[in-house]
Amino acid sequence: MASREFLKILQSARLGDVSAQQNLASAYLTGAFKTPIQPANALIWLEKSYLSIQNQLVSQLSSANTETPELAYASPEILGILRQISVVPLQDTLHSPAFSFGWQSFWRIAKANMGASDAAQWQLADLLLDPSKRELQSELAIWISKQDSGDSDDVVSVGGNGVHRVRDLSALQKLAKEFLLNLADSETPFTTSAKELLIKLQPKDETLSSLWDSWLSEQNEAALIQAAELGLTIAKLTLGLRLAQLNTAQSLENNPGEPATKSNASLKKAAYWLELAAKDGDRNAWFALGEIYRRPQFSGYSAAESDRCFDRAADLGHAQAQFRRGASLWRKREKVAEKVRGLQASYWIWQAQQQGVAEAKELLSKVLESAPNPKQNGWYELATYAEKALNHHAEHQLDAEWILLCHRLVIANQFDLSKAEFLLCDVSQLQHDHCVVVDIRYELPKILPRLIQIDTTQQRRSLLAAGKAFANSETDLEGNLRQRRYRFDRVMEWLNATFAQDQALA
Repeated sequence: MASREFLKILQSARLGDVSAQQNLASAYLTGAFKTPIQPANALIWLEKSYLSIQNQLVSQLSSANTETPELAYASPEILGILRQISVVPLQDTLHSPAFSFGWQSFWRIAKANMGASDAAQWQLADLLLDPSKRELQSELAIWISKQDSGDSDDVVSVGGNGVHRVRDLSALQKLAKEFLLNLADSETPFTTSAKELLIKLQPKDETLSSLWDSWLSEQNEAALIQAAELGLTIAKLTLGLRLAQLNTAQSLENNPGEPATKSNASLKKAAYWLELAAKDGDRNAWFALGEIYRRPQFSGYSAAESDRCFDRAADLGHAQAQFRRGASLWRKREKVAEKVRGLQASYWIWQAQQQGVAEAKELLSKVLESAPNPKQNGWYELATYAEKALNHHAEHQLDAEWILLCHRLVIANQFDLSKAEFLLCDVSQLQHDHCVVVDIRYELPKILPRLIQIDTTQQRRSLLAAGKAFANSETDLEGNLRQRRYRFDRVMEWLNATFAQDQALA
C-alpha cells in the first residue's frame, strides 16, 4: 500500500508540478516511500517534467525575441533532469511508452560535456555491445526498424553537427564502441566495467576459438602460447599463471594460497605475459604480478612494486586484493595520514566482505561498530514520534529548525548515537560508501570519532532524507550547542505530548 507522502507527491505530479514529477521519478528509481522500483514509470514522469520545463523555457525565449532554442537545452533545469535520466536503467524501459524519449536523451547526454555523460555512455555501450544481451539487441533492432518505417524522428544519434537519424543498429554500435574505448582510457566509475566488456569483445575468429578450445579440451600448450601471442587476454593470463606455477584465475580470486617455487627465468616469462594481460585490465593478472614481485628468487623482487600491483588489483575489484589492502591499512593505521583513523581500511575490508571473503567479515567487526536493530536503542520511542512528525510536517506546521532536529533524532536512533553526537554531528558529512563517520572533535576534542557500519536499507534511506533536508537549509540555522539543547527539550516535550497519547490509544 502506497504511503501518504507518496500519494501527495503523485497528486501534485498529476497536477503538473515539475518538482513533484521529478521526486516521483526518484521514488520509482530508489524505492523511497516503500514504492516498487519501476524504471519505466520513472522515465515516464521524467519525460513529463522535461517537456514542461522545455515548453516553459521556449515560451520565455520567444517572448524575449531570442532565436536560440539551444539555450533552453543548456538551462540548469534541463541539465538537472538529464542527469536524473542518466541513472535510469535504459534496458529495463525498452517496452515503455517513454523509451523513445529515453533513447534520444541518452544519446544527447552521452555526447554532451556534462557530469552525466559517462553514465549515459556506459549504459549505451553495455546495451548495444554486451554479447550476453543479444536478445535485447534483437528487440532493439526490431524497434528501430519499426520507427524507421514511419515518419518518426525517434531513432537518433548525435554527431558533431547535431542530431541525426540512424537507420542501422550496426552504426549505433560503432558509436557505442567509441564511447566504450573512451571510458576504458579515462578514470571514471565505469572504467573497470568498460575494460571487462572490451575483453569480452575481443575478436572471436575461428583461429582464436579453435586454439583456445584445443587448450581447454586437450591441454595443448602450443595452442595456448599461440592464442596468447595472438592477443587473447585469458590465454595471456593462463600462460603467465602456468609459468609462475600459480593457481588458476578462479582459485586465485578466492583462495590464493602459497605459490610453488620457480626459477627466475620462468618467473620473468610469467611476469611478461601477466603484464600484457594486466594492461588489458585483467584484475587476476595484477594480483598474480603482486605475488611474483614478492618472491625472493625473482630478480625483479620489489615490495613496493608488489604493493602497487595488489593495489591495482583491488581497484579493479579483486576480492583478496581488497582484503589484503584493507588489512594492511588497518595494521598501519597509526602511521597512515587520514582525518579519521581506520576509514580507508574499513572501506577496502568492507568491499572484500561484500564479495564473500570470510576473513573480511571478522576483521570488519573490529574496525566498524554496528547498530542493526534500532528498536533496541535508547532513542527509539522519540525517533518513532519524530518520523510521524516528519511525515505530517505540513499539517503540524513545523519550523525548519524543528524539522532538522527530527531528522537528527531519526539518525541518532538508527546508529545509536550519544546525546553529544546527536546534537553536534554534521549530518551532511555523515555518510560514506559503507559507513557513517561521527566526528565531533571540532566541539569536544577528547571524544574520538566513531565509524558505524550501514547495515540496513532503512539506515540509508534515513541518511538520504536527512542529507536532503540539511542541504536545503540555511547555514547556521541550528545555532550553537546551547541553542540546540534548548530546542531539543522543547521538541521532546512536544513530541511526547502530541504522539505518546495516540500510541497509547493504538
